[in-house]
Amino acid sequence: MINKTNNSISKQDILELIGLAPNLDEETVKSASDRNSLLTKPPGALGRLEEIAIWYCGWRQDDKASINNPQVIVFAGNHGVASLGVSAFPQEVTSQMVVNFKHEGAAINQLCKVAGATLNVYSLELDKPTNDFTKEAALSSDEFETALLVGWNSVNNSTDLLVVGEMGIGNSTSAAAVACCLFGGGSEDWVGRGTGVTDEGLSLKAKVVREGMKANASALSDPLEILRCLGGREMVAMVGAISRARSLRIPVILDGFICSASAAVLEKYKSGSLDHCVAGHLSSEGAHSKILEQLNMKPLLDLNLRLGEASGGALAINIIKSALACHSGMATFEEAAVSEKS
Repeated sequence: MINKTNNSISKQDILELIGLAPNLDEETVKSASDRNSLLTKPPGALGRLEEIAIWYCGWRQDDKASINNPQVIVFAGNHGVASLGVSAFPQEVTSQMVVNFKHEGAAINQLCKVAGATLNVYSLELDKPTNDFTKEAALSSDEFETALLVGWNSVNNSTDLLVVGEMGIGNSTSAAAVACCLFGGGSEDWVGRGTGVTDEGLSLKAKVVREGMKANASALSDPLEILRCLGGREMVAMVGAISRARSLRIPVILDGFICSASAAVLEKYKSGSLDHCVAGHLSSEGAHSKILEQLNMKPLLDLNLRLGEASGGALAINIIKSALACHSGMATFEEAAVSEKS
């Protein structure tokens, strides 16, 4: 198993990791399922909470698992295509929001406090936006691998549930371009309002996506090259963090549209690469539902969110905590001296 920590991680390392990644522990799944059948409730009465708990136990190889060290990571990056007018907000908002995160003034700070989660924020060369992908690849190979390493090293070894999210003006356009390349269709199928662009802005985003795909046509057969050529540093870092979590058997909650588009790169490379992940919520960004459908993921929450910054994923932490609290803390019929159904 790859054990990169501080020095370097390459695209080739990631490909090796995908091939060697651990899988759900079926023996633990059976043991957790057996326990679930003995708890003081009618079979299936807790619905998806039962499935979530068993899934989580299987990844942690503990049939009475609990969540004690959730970690939320927000990666921030700037995009060259923002200069084309694809966002309703100026690019300096990215760095301003990072300061807000550090001063605990953002929504994600409050949600992490409620969930008992550690929040880490990583700024990725905010003074150096990615290249304009309508003219050339967004990132060089070296820049891509640097962002991968940031994501890889961001995951704490003690983490037992990970949420990844992002901040980056212009990144919904990059996510739309990545999704369009991965799943097909027209650019209009994947672009959305993002930060609140007008109808004219929406048409511009679709045009930018088309031009980006044309300019990087040679990359479209390789999912990771699609991410390098059309994505952003924060998107690449999320892929690094998700991959690292898989190597450590840490379950992951995916956030919204940008996070899901980034993660889909791994799934398109090898089916099953996101088996350790769940979708935290359904974003109001229209194409998010299309990505989740492609990934065969049913979101835990649907609250019409479109904030980003890992907010929907952080909200879902307490859902999974609750599932595990019931699974591991409830008494069995025998322990509680409750009569079972005859």
